[in-house]
Amino acid sequence: MSTTKDKVLNRYHVIFLAQSVMLGTGILSLPQKLSSMGYSQTFMPLLYGLIATLTLFAMVWLCSKFPNDDLFKMNEILLGKYIGKTINFFIIIQCIVFSAEIISNYMHLIQSTALQEQTITLPVLCFLLLLIYIVNGGIKSIARFCIMTFFITIWMFYFTRWAIEKGSVSHLLPLFNFTTKEFYAAFKQGYFSFLGYELIVFYFPFIIDKKKAFRHSLLGVWISVFLCFITTLISVMYYSEWQLKNVEFSVLNLFKAGEFTFIERIDIIGITLWVFLILTSMTAYVWCAKQGAHALFPLPKKKKNYYLYMITCLIFVIIKMPVSREVQDKLFMASNYIGYILIIWPLFLIMIYLFRKKQVQV
Repeated sequence: MSTTKDKVLNRYHVIFLAQSVMLGTGILSLPQKLSSMGYSQTFMPLLYGLIATLTLFAMVWLCSKFPNDDLFKMNEILLGKYIGKTINFFIIIQCIVFSAEIISNYMHLIQSTALQEQTITLPVLCFLLLLIYIVNGGIKSIARFCIMTFFITIWMFYFTRWAIEKGSVSHLLPLFNFTTKEFYAAFKQGYFSFLGYELIVFYFPFIIDKKKAFRHSLLGVWISVFLCFITTLISVMYYSEWQLKNVEFSVLNLFKAGEFTFIERIDIIGITLWVFLILTSMTAYVWCAKQGAHALFPLPKKKKNYYLYMITCLIFVIIKMPVSREVQDKLFMASNYIGYILIIWPLFLIMIYLFRKKQVQV
């Protein structure tokens, strides 16, 4: 049960937890993921926003019926102890693998743009040490870091002004020049960039004003949707259809359109500042994995951080395991699809709740 002192998240924490965790590295390659639709991809982020709104409503509604319990506890209540713990185990694994994917993608970005001839071992270790420091402070520490990250990174959109000037508005038309198959491929790949808002089912018990949790979280979601929409719009205006499909991390390449006499590579500034966005996503998912491990195998409060160290070591092993990039990508893709399941999972639990409403004791 959650006590009063556990309720530490105010409205600003909730807004920026939803907003910052969603971005991560996903927005960096969003235009490429949507490239099967060509120039017609512009309004896909708005569609994703509508889907996120509906699924977020289901999540908050379910959480309101169990205000002092997170998803791990709700699984045990509604599905039974053994089935619930089994589901929780897979959720923990998904959070760990997804965190490894976030940092692995960022390391791939660094190696392909700035540090081509260096190994990633030392940067990964530095990331993980920062991650331990932030997560060790709890969910409020993560929320504060999310707020700081937003104001540190939001001004990077200024660097896209030259891409807007050099782009062509004619690329925005026609709007619906795509097939059903192309839409499905873009939808499936693109929504990966919107994962993150579903974590509210884990930190909901820590929210102070639960009655306004949906409103505050939705505001954070739509800030991210708006940023993704603007990014996609500028990318469509600036790039050719071939470039949308083949230029990896195309958002950073938008910065290269900038013209400063005293800065040779503006994209390096973007890569550096993106560290903050990577850490916001990683810390939130690792915190969830830590909470789940403690729910699965409770430890005394003084030893609770042991799980944090174990999870961090697992992330390092996944990143550095001696397999090809293709094998790693398949593992990460499987994790992403489990993330899709996690988004619709509350709908399944709602049906069980309505069916067993009289039997469930909250």
